[in-house]
Amino acid sequence: MTAPHRLLRARRVVTTRAGGVSAAPYDSFNLADHVGDDPAAVDANRRRLASVIGLPPERFVWMEQIHSRNVTVVDGPVTGPVPATDALVTRETGLALATLSADCVSILLSDEAAGVIAAVHAGRVGARIGILPRVLDVMVDLGARPEHIGALLGPAASGRNYEVPAAMRADVEAHLPGSATRTSRGTPGLDLRAGLRRQLAEHGVTAVVEDPRCTIEDTALFSHRRSAPTGRFASVVWLEEAREEGTA
Repeated sequence: MTAPHRLLRARRVVTTRAGGVSAAPYDSFNLADHVGDDPAAVDANRRRLASVIGLPPERFVWMEQIHSRNVTVVDGPVTGPVPATDALVTRETGLALATLSADCVSILLSDEAAGVIAAVHAGRVGARIGILPRVLDVMVDLGARPEHIGALLGPAASGRNYEVPAAMRADVEAHLPGSATRTSRGTPGLDLRAGLRRQLAEHGVTAVVEDPRCTIEDTALFSHRRSAPTGRFASVVWLEEAREEGTA
């Protein structure tokens, strides 16, 4: 009999506003500790998320997101949020990488064959300055191959609602081609997910799925543009081990 060999599976979760203990205006499943919510409520919500996923709370890694292109590789639990970063990458199983958003784009990346995953916070500023290509470079350095990477683009402000000044639209388009659009009102707008999809394709990542929900429209999600101050939902990715039976 040959010994079973190690197989890895990437798991992903995107939360909503429902199911937590936070009071308004953070009601109710706010997972951010930087928006003014009661820290005890945030801790209770994070523990509830960990329980549902089936991982200990200390196996979650959170970020101090600053709209940068900083990428941090982690190989185990971290005390407190990882400072000044907007992307986490790991090869560790059972370590949940979390990104928080309330209009920005969350990106969850995985190469199961190489055992490499990443969680990315890509708002307008981070997407414009190239957070995503930098993450892909780090994943490749750890053994991932672009053609094997799968990507999930999470809920975000949609192009039909994300209104910006014309000069800002032109500037972002110059750095993130494919993101310029017009809103449903006919005004200048940005569709960051469209630009990020194009950027992924340009770097050889073609297995891309998108959660189509617009945070500005969908009241089941937090939206800073719709109702600041507000909470943040989380997009989480982790690796788990599966086993394949040995063969005779």
